[in-house]
Amino acid sequence: MFAFFNIHSMCQIAMYFSNDSVKPYHQSPTPATSNDTIEPGRWLCPSPEEKNMKTSILVIDDSRVARQQVIDILQQNTLFQYFYEAGDGIEGFKIAINQPVDLIICDVEMPGMDGFKFLRMLESREELQDVPVIMVTGREDTEAKVRGLEQGASDYVTKPFDPAELLARVKVQLKIKSLQDKLKRSNQMLLELSITDPLTGLHNRRAMMESLQKEVHRTARKKTPLSLVMLDIDHFKKINDTYGHQNGDAVLKAIGAELTAQLRQYDIAARFGGEEFVLILPETDIKEATQVAERLRQNIASLRFEAELANLEITVSLGVASTQNKIVKSTDDLIREADYALYNAKRGGRNRVEVMTGF
Repeated sequence: MFAFFNIHSMCQIAMYFSNDSVKPYHQSPTPATSNDTIEPGRWLCPSPEEKNMKTSILVIDDSRVARQQVIDILQQNTLFQYFYEAGDGIEGFKIAINQPVDLIICDVEMPGMDGFKFLRMLESREELQDVPVIMVTGREDTEAKVRGLEQGASDYVTKPFDPAELLARVKVQLKIKSLQDKLKRSNQMLLELSITDPLTGLHNRRAMMESLQKEVHRTARKKTPLSLVMLDIDHFKKINDTYGHQNGDAVLKAIGAELTAQLRQYDIAARFGGEEFVLILPETDIKEATQVAERLRQNIASLRFEAELANLEITVSLGVASTQNKIVKSTDDLIREADYALYNAKRGGRNRVEVMTGF
């Protein structure tokens, strides 16, 4: 048998299968709704809140008696609140990719997909590649154990196993999973900090440059338009001098929030530096990008603040450039043309949108 950890939240909908080899969902006797009976072939999906609080296990074995033996042992403890069953590796794999499973115990020798094939299937899914696996087998075959470990298993237990030994090994793997989850959350936080402007929550300049480079290459490959909008807050130094830097930060946050609210999911808004912002608009021609810029100009002009900033009115100047113009051949070209258009907007009186020359 194997045990593995699913470190990703993949539980989205309840899944139904006609094959009765997927056995009922069980719940540990600890929660108030214990001993619920669910019709065979149906999977119940815990709510997002439950997923964050409770652990689950999947037991895969072609013997219903063997599955129940494992479940009975584990139900005597409070390690798991949710139990899933499957009669072979194929059905077990379906559950693994659709349910928030923290541990899987799977028999090595089964008809159809055996334990080794099951390991290879796990390896084929990126979200399951880091899952630790404990294999349980009835054979004292060292070669088979080595094979399983080389294919991604973390440990082995030989049948007939002692319940205390099984529990001990399961606890070790749950501990490993907990440490892995904490490490991944920390790494994700560090990644987000490295690409995020801490004041506005938008992309920082480094992340913007990387994203823009990718979009320029994608645009050239797919032959679709890409537009860039540069935005600068008019007379921002005067705002800082008059109201103080903390209030100036409040203005920057408000504009960042407005950019986020107005853009599409695949657009990118970034703080370029100081009071300058950049908008990356994939698959957007110069006409559409100009409309976006004008809408933002109007929305920002209508922003109102409270307390010390109650009388403050903000305007912005915007410059628009696009890869549709043949003079734009690189990322630097696109930034330069948008910056020059922004300069023209400033020189033309501010609070306006200007487009790069050639349109």
